[in-house]
Amino acid sequence: MALFCLHSLAGAAQSRQDILLTNDWKFSKGEMPEAARPGFDDAKWPTVSVPHDWAISGPFDGNNDLQKVKIEQNNEQAATQKSGRTGGLPFIGTGWYRRKLVVPEFGPGKRVVLLFDGAMSDAHIYINGQEAGSWPYGYNSFSFDITRLLQPSDNLLAVRLRNQSEASRWYPGAGLYRNVHLIVTDDVQVPVWGSYVTTPEITPEFARVKLRTKVATPGNSFQNLRLETEIRDASGKVMATTSTTLLPTDGQEFEQNLVVPTPQLWSPETPVLYTATSSLFAGSQLKDEYRTRFGIRSFKFEAGKGFSLNGKTRKFKGVCNHHDLGPLGAAINTAALRRQLTLLKDMGCDAIRTSHNMPAPELVELCDEMGFMLMVESFDEWKTPKVKNGYSQYFDQWAEKDLVNMVHHYRNNPSVIMWSIGNEVPDQSTPGGGKIARRLQDIVHREDPTRPVTAGMDRIDAAINNNFASVLDIAGFNYKPAQYEKANDKLPQGFILGTETASTVSSRGEYQFPVVQAKQKQYPNNQSSSYDLEYCSWSQIPDEEFVKQDDLDFVIGEFVWTGFDYLGEPTPYDEKWPSHSSYFGILDLAGLPKDRFYLYRAKWNTAAPTLHLLPHWTWPGREGQTTPVYCYTNAPSAELFVNGKSQGRQTKAPSDQPQSRYRLMWNDVKYQPGSIKVVAYDAQGKAMGEETVRTAGKPHHIKLVADHATLAADGQDLAYVTARVEDANGTLCPEATQQLQIAVSGAGRFRAVANGDATSLEPFQQPRMHAFHGQLVAIVQASDKAGDIKLAVSGKGLKAGNLSLKTTAPAGK
Repeated sequence: MALFCLHSLAGAAQSRQDILLTNDWKFSKGEMPEAARPGFDDAKWPTVSVPHDWAISGPFDGNNDLQKVKIEQNNEQAATQKSGRTGGLPFIGTGWYRRKLVVPEFGPGKRVVLLFDGAMSDAHIYINGQEAGSWPYGYNSFSFDITRLLQPSDNLLAVRLRNQSEASRWYPGAGLYRNVHLIVTDDVQVPVWGSYVTTPEITPEFARVKLRTKVATPGNSFQNLRLETEIRDASGKVMATTSTTLLPTDGQEFEQNLVVPTPQLWSPETPVLYTATSSLFAGSQLKDEYRTRFGIRSFKFEAGKGFSLNGKTRKFKGVCNHHDLGPLGAAINTAALRRQLTLLKDMGCDAIRTSHNMPAPELVELCDEMGFMLMVESFDEWKTPKVKNGYSQYFDQWAEKDLVNMVHHYRNNPSVIMWSIGNEVPDQSTPGGGKIARRLQDIVHREDPTRPVTAGMDRIDAAINNNFASVLDIAGFNYKPAQYEKANDKLPQGFILGTETASTVSSRGEYQFPVVQAKQKQYPNNQSSSYDLEYCSWSQIPDEEFVKQDDLDFVIGEFVWTGFDYLGEPTPYDEKWPSHSSYFGILDLAGLPKDRFYLYRAKWNTAAPTLHLLPHWTWPGREGQTTPVYCYTNAPSAELFVNGKSQGRQTKAPSDQPQSRYRLMWNDVKYQPGSIKVVAYDAQGKAMGEETVRTAGKPHHIKLVADHATLAADGQDLAYVTARVEDANGTLCPEATQQLQIAVSGAGRFRAVANGDATSLEPFQQPRMHAFHGQLVAIVQASDKAGDIKLAVSGKGLKAGNLSLKTTAPAGK
């Protein structure tokens, strides 16, 4: 399966303008039928910028979206009241957005389109009081041609959004949480997502490129048009050119064939991108221009061989992620996404599943740039509902439209490797469920025959016995490692994918004793232990999946639930307020790594050493008590020392306990204040690194650590600054809970704060929060002016932390 991948971006030519409608929006919550009218008075409405999530500011309340439900996916036998299932945030209700719409150079011969990257939800779009269109699914991108509704001078754009109760299983966000584009072109132009590229052949010497480009004309009438396309490599060198004339028999679509010599192939390790520029001419007049990034790569899924990319067999080392960005809510921000991907890349992750919906285009573009393979997912429901007001109410009328938009939007991105048509849909075990799967897969194949289709299946027996699983290109199973062999024996594909795995739960810095494996374990403080041995009724610890991934060649990889904690689904505490965010994440809601991060890093990141000790070593009152010590490392063995005394060397080895293959464990250590040190050894017994954890003294000062020190002065860039409460010697105080105050001055502002505590009801938007196990993360946002940013974080009885950041003008400004 050879693919040449392209993402259409607006070019700089005057023939096309792609304008982000970011500022000067008026917003109000509440039902106001007259708000679509141009003459409506919105003077008292607050002014907001888009992307905007109007519910993230809270306040948190356990009565927000109370759901009395039986969660079949969680093996529940009776309905119970869930208080934090959708995050405890007030996202339910109607919201209105209004702004003046000035269309540059609008007049005869122009065409104007509004493109929404996503709007949550049930969007109705009005221009000058007339409805331009509607789109119910809050996660999908959609566009409307508004040319006929525009006036020559000022216009009024209004957007009505409505979120229903019991419409989600996690926090969905609220509002215009993704970007809105105003696209102005000639009336002869390439429509939204109008190009499609494949490569019939890729060799080391060349790649054959087939580019299909649709054109739109007034009345869809034929015109004598010409399309000139050139392809450049990353250095700007022209690699291929062609010029094609449209014929009456072409059906308003150009087909162009080019050859790129000695192609550099896209992969997670080498995310090489090219640029294509296509210019549309009528005679000598330029009508439209696209500037296009793309990558060249090939992949295969083969029975008995598994998955290969560019001819090399590999397994997906993936995570599932929901769309919220923790303290930023659902409002998309490229800098926040880049930080998440940077952390995942360091862990060795190479793939992401967009759970359980279409992603933001910014995520897909960053995955192109940074090297992540994507499973782009569409639905969490089909015809049979999971929640009262979920997607099932729209499925019959909208499923095909939503799939077409998803595929057209992302079928040219090199990062996208497969499509998912659903997650744990109850239709797996209903009569006709397999026929629905076949119909949806056929729609995807019709729009993109180059990529396979999967679905996350949890009802494995039903899915196999009723031919649901056999329909899919890729049989994807959620939490079924013990049944991979059975599934592979019965199914025709010849390979199995772990579409959702592990669901281990933990709270960063939280350790509970005795240390034992436990299912659905609860504690009075609503936390989960970070020894990584606690999991859910349906799931496993990471090591049980690792064993199958390592031992079974036909298993082609996994997508762990989840990369990051997210708002909502606080299993195992979804019935115990104030828990309102998940415990599944490998990293917490603030983006701080949990211990589990290093377990996966030791397994996945083969390019760098990993050596991590847990727990912390500050346990007043536990003197002499058993306090197990674990080491996560990619070294085969290590020796532990407590206050200089050896506790013996441990070596990874197969045993009845899967974790013995992936963790080094000293289960009988007695706590003594002082220090623990681990020395790691390579296969030849040579010391290759050491790590020490010390007992903390009294909290003394705040240390600030920024993820980067220089920001773009674009009004959007973010710095994530970790505040650590440390003792006088620089040791983290793991039980410190002081409230910390945050002050930002200069060329930036305070944006949000988070501490990773799923039970904290402190608002993200106030510049203060209690430390959770000694840490929190402050988010600083750059202004649009170059200069210095000063950050100060203070707390009672602590020496304040101070940090300087710098903002610089973006290139070209």
